Amino acid sequence: MGHKTYQNASALLITADGGGSNGSRVRLWKTELQKLVDEIALPITVCHFPPGTSKWNKIEHRLFSYISQNWRGKPLISHEVIVNLIASTSTKAGLIVKCRLDTNKYPKGIKVEDEELQSVKIHRHAFHGEWNYTIEPKMHVKV
Repeated sequence: MGHKTYQNASALLITADGGGSNGSRVRLWKTELQKLVDEIALPITVCHFPPGTSKWNKIEHRLFSYISQNWRGKPLISHEVIVNLIASTSTKAGLIVKCRLDTNKYPKGIKVEDEELQSVKIHRHAFHGEWNYTIEPKMHVKV
Protein backbone atom coordinates (compact mmCIF):
# COMPACT_ATOMS: atom_id res chain seq x y z
CA MET A 1 0.00 0.00 0.00
CA GLY A 2 2.78 2.42 0.87
CA HIS A 3 4.88 1.59 -2.18
CA LYS A 4 2.84 3.86 -4.49
CA THR A 5 3.08 6.79 -2.08
CA TYR A 6 6.69 6.26 -1.05
CA GLN A 7 8.30 4.88 -4.22
CA ASN A 8 11.73 6.24 -3.32
CA ALA A 9 11.80 4.99 0.26
CA SER A 10 15.13 3.53 1.28
CA ALA A 11 14.00 2.12 4.64
CA LEU A 12 10.95 1.58 6.84
CA LEU A 13 10.33 2.46 10.48
CA ILE A 14 8.04 0.50 12.77
CA THR A 15 7.05 1.71 16.23
CA ALA A 16 5.79 -1.24 18.24
CA ASP A 17 4.56 -2.10 21.70
CA GLY A 18 7.02 -3.84 23.97
CA GLY A 19 4.93 -6.98 24.46
CA GLY A 20 2.58 -9.29 22.65
CA SER A 21 3.32 -11.02 19.37
CA ASN A 22 5.53 -8.15 18.18
CA GLY A 23 7.36 -7.76 21.48
CA SER A 24 11.00 -6.83 21.71
CA ARG A 25 11.96 -10.30 22.99
CA VAL A 26 9.84 -12.38 20.59
CA ARG A 27 12.11 -14.51 18.43
CA LEU A 28 9.45 -15.27 15.80
CA TRP A 29 8.80 -11.52 15.33
CA LYS A 30 12.44 -10.96 14.40
CA THR A 31 12.73 -13.97 12.07
CA GLU A 32 9.50 -13.06 10.26
CA LEU A 33 10.67 -9.45 9.95
CA GLN A 34 13.86 -10.77 8.35
CA LYS A 35 11.73 -12.58 5.75
CA LEU A 36 9.83 -9.37 5.01
CA VAL A 37 13.05 -7.34 4.81
CA ASP A 38 14.50 -9.84 2.35
CA GLU A 39 11.29 -9.81 0.28
CA ILE A 40 11.04 -6.02 -0.02
CA ALA A 41 14.83 -5.45 -0.05
CA LEU A 42 14.59 -2.56 2.40
CA PRO A 43 15.98 -2.34 5.92
CA ILE A 44 13.39 -2.03 8.68
CA THR A 45 14.14 -0.15 11.87
CA VAL A 46 12.04 -1.11 14.88
CA CYS A 47 11.61 1.11 17.93
CA HIS A 48 9.68 -0.62 20.71
CA PHE A 49 7.95 1.42 23.35
CA PRO A 50 9.43 0.55 26.76
CA PRO A 51 7.33 -1.84 28.88
CA GLY A 52 4.19 -0.20 30.22
CA THR A 53 4.36 2.81 27.88
CA SER A 54 2.42 1.73 24.79
CA LYS A 55 -0.16 4.39 25.63
CA TRP A 56 2.45 6.95 24.48
CA ASN A 57 1.84 5.87 20.87
CA LYS A 58 0.46 9.06 19.27
CA ILE A 59 -0.61 7.29 16.07
CA GLU A 60 -2.61 4.74 18.02
CA HIS A 61 -4.35 7.46 20.02
CA ARG A 62 -5.22 9.45 16.91
CA LEU A 63 -6.41 6.42 14.99
CA PHE A 64 -8.41 4.56 17.64
CA SER A 65 -10.25 7.61 18.97
CA TYR A 66 -11.73 8.28 15.52
CA ILE A 67 -12.50 4.61 14.88
CA SER A 68 -14.33 4.46 18.22
CA GLN A 69 -16.34 7.58 17.35
CA ASN A 70 -17.18 6.15 13.93
CA TRP A 71 -18.68 2.91 15.25
CA ARG A 72 -20.29 4.36 18.38
CA GLY A 73 -23.75 2.90 18.87
CA LYS A 74 -23.45 0.44 15.98
CA PRO A 75 -23.69 -3.29 16.73
CA LEU A 76 -20.47 -5.10 15.80
CA ILE A 77 -22.19 -8.22 14.51
CA SER A 78 -19.66 -9.53 11.99
CA HIS A 79 -16.12 -9.13 10.74
CA GLU A 80 -17.52 -7.46 7.61
CA VAL A 81 -19.30 -4.79 9.67
CA ILE A 82 -16.19 -4.13 11.76
CA VAL A 83 -13.88 -3.89 8.73
CA ASN A 84 -16.30 -1.58 6.90
CA LEU A 85 -16.68 0.70 9.92
CA ILE A 86 -12.91 0.92 10.39
CA ALA A 87 -12.32 1.50 6.67
CA SER A 88 -14.91 4.31 6.53
CA THR A 89 -13.09 6.29 9.23
CA SER A 90 -11.74 9.68 8.13
CA THR A 91 -11.30 13.19 9.52
CA LYS A 92 -11.44 16.74 8.17
CA ALA A 93 -7.70 16.94 8.92
CA GLY A 94 -7.02 14.25 6.30
CA LEU A 95 -6.86 10.99 8.25
CA ILE A 96 -7.92 8.14 5.98
CA VAL A 97 -8.03 4.58 7.28
CA LYS A 98 -7.57 1.55 5.05
CA CYS A 99 -8.56 -1.82 6.42
CA ARG A 100 -9.07 -5.38 5.27
CA LEU A 101 -9.71 -8.67 7.01
CA ASP A 102 -6.74 -11.03 7.23
CA THR A 103 -8.19 -14.50 6.79
CA ASN A 104 -4.86 -16.31 6.85
CA LYS A 105 -4.35 -19.06 9.40
CA TYR A 106 -1.35 -18.65 11.68
CA PRO A 107 -0.05 -21.70 13.53
CA LYS A 108 0.56 -21.37 17.26
CA GLY A 109 3.55 -22.54 19.22
CA ILE A 110 6.20 -22.05 16.54
CA LYS A 111 9.64 -22.47 18.07
CA VAL A 112 12.55 -20.48 16.67
CA GLU A 113 15.84 -22.27 17.16
CA ASP A 114 18.98 -20.38 18.22
CA GLU A 115 20.54 -21.01 14.80
CA GLU A 116 17.62 -19.39 12.97
CA LEU A 117 17.61 -16.37 15.31
CA GLN A 118 21.35 -15.94 14.83
CA SER A 119 20.79 -15.75 11.06
CA VAL A 120 18.76 -12.54 11.48
CA LYS A 121 20.86 -9.63 10.23
CA ILE A 122 20.10 -7.37 13.18
CA HIS A 123 22.02 -4.25 14.17
CA ARG A 124 21.19 -3.07 17.67
CA HIS A 125 21.23 0.68 18.22
CA ALA A 126 23.50 2.27 20.83
CA PHE A 127 20.52 3.52 22.86
CA HIS A 128 18.60 0.56 24.29
CA GLY A 129 19.51 -1.89 21.56
CA GLU A 130 17.08 -4.40 23.03
CA TRP A 131 14.23 -2.06 22.01
CA ASN A 132 15.76 -0.24 19.04
CA TYR A 133 17.32 -2.11 16.14
CA THR A 134 17.51 -2.35 12.38
CA ILE A 135 17.15 -5.55 10.39
CA GLU A 136 19.04 -5.44 7.10
CA PRO A 137 18.34 -7.47 3.96
CA LYS A 138 20.53 -10.52 3.49
CA MET A 139 22.44 -10.55 0.26
CA HIS A 140 21.10 -13.25 -2.04
CA VAL A 141 23.47 -14.52 -4.67
CA LYS A 142 21.65 -15.49 -7.86
CA VAL A 143 23.07 -18.60 -9.54
